[in-house]
Amino acid sequence: MEAKVGVIPLPLFVLAGALVLALAKTKGGLTNELTVMAVTLAFFGFACGELGKRIPVIGKMGAAAICATFIPSALVYYGLLPDIVVEATTKFYKATGILYLYICCIIVGSIMSMDRRTLIQGFMKIVIPMACAAVAGMVVGTLTGVLVGKSVFETFFFIVLPCMAGGVGEGAIPLSIGFAEIMHQDQGEMFGRIIPMVMMANVVAIMLSGVLGAIGNRRPHLTGNGKLLPGSADDEELAAKSEASGKGLDVTGLAAAALMAISLYMVGMLGFRVIGLPAPVGMLFVAVLVKLTQAASPSLTEGARTVYKFFQTSVTYPVLFAVGVAITPWERLIAAFALDNIAVIVATVFAVVGTGFLVSRKLGMYPVDAAVVSCTQCGQGGTGDVAILSASNRMQLMPFAQIATRIGGAINVTVSLLVLSRLVA
Repeated sequence: MEAKVGVIPLPLFVLAGALVLALAKTKGGLTNELTVMAVTLAFFGFACGELGKRIPVIGKMGAAAICATFIPSALVYYGLLPDIVVEATTKFYKATGILYLYICCIIVGSIMSMDRRTLIQGFMKIVIPMACAAVAGMVVGTLTGVLVGKSVFETFFFIVLPCMAGGVGEGAIPLSIGFAEIMHQDQGEMFGRIIPMVMMANVVAIMLSGVLGAIGNRRPHLTGNGKLLPGSADDEELAAKSEASGKGLDVTGLAAAALMAISLYMVGMLGFRVIGLPAPVGMLFVAVLVKLTQAASPSLTEGARTVYKFFQTSVTYPVLFAVGVAITPWERLIAAFALDNIAVIVATVFAVVGTGFLVSRKLGMYPVDAAVVSCTQCGQGGTGDVAILSASNRMQLMPFAQIATRIGGAINVTVSLLVLSRLVA
């Protein structure tokens, strides 16, 4: 029972695999009910994550997150994962919106785990490295494209910009629609050209995040281990203070905190329908307001911190497995494996991350953690944020990652489409 695969004791892991196989072979098949899928995703997700952790050298540099996402994608493409598992996982993922449950619990929990001064200063300071990193990535990526024989137009609009567009739903799709309307071409064709670049940039960002995590382990003075600013209390310190004062975790507070996180996400959904602001960003702003005004009671704050810890340790790899099966097409990732494309993408992501590292260090921030946030500027939306932060073991940075991915991506897409419309006109 002491040997574990992820968080699952080995005998229980073997039992879970046997039960999944047995259900798949019976007449009713493997259903997409929550109870069945919880065991199925846990079994496959932690198996893939554990495999990644055991790869020599790169196992400590984010390989677990990469394996948990891309091994299932490859298995689906080559027909090695049973169809019944693929079908049940895809239906469950698309019907439940489990990714957004995960993100809302991580965001609310991490915000409630910060002290207020860190929250204010962190959001104010991270904007500068983000802006500098975006400009550097665009310049370096475009110049690299020219050096490998591509035109400035093709490099910027069809490789560099997709890398920093904010993912698929908020980035690649609106970008392809804008390209189709402005250039009078088919939107599906535009999307097919953009999406491989988004996915390849996400892979590079995950790997760089893992490298940054390793750098932080070797040079502790460069990292706050999930904190952006020196001298700020993290969630473990705050929890210790709470326990010392006799205000430990209350079970009812745990349940209320989970409900609070989901309710705040529903506020974000309402904001999206009214003013068009992405739901996770709207939820983030409301959660920050709750924290700054101390509207949440101590028991709610403690409960939110515990919910965050649970999702971070126990739900990450199962969610990444579902993402790999349901919405990560292996063939599109392979399509980006042209050497000139790879050169441009790697140069872009390295420029973004390197600039974030250097600028944040000049501003007195922890450069490793700020650079991890810069990695998310080249991520695949919410799924990319989860994988990138998981690779460096810095899930506490999710609020800043959402700002970098969604707001930063929206700004990049909007400004670039305005420039393209002027050029074409």
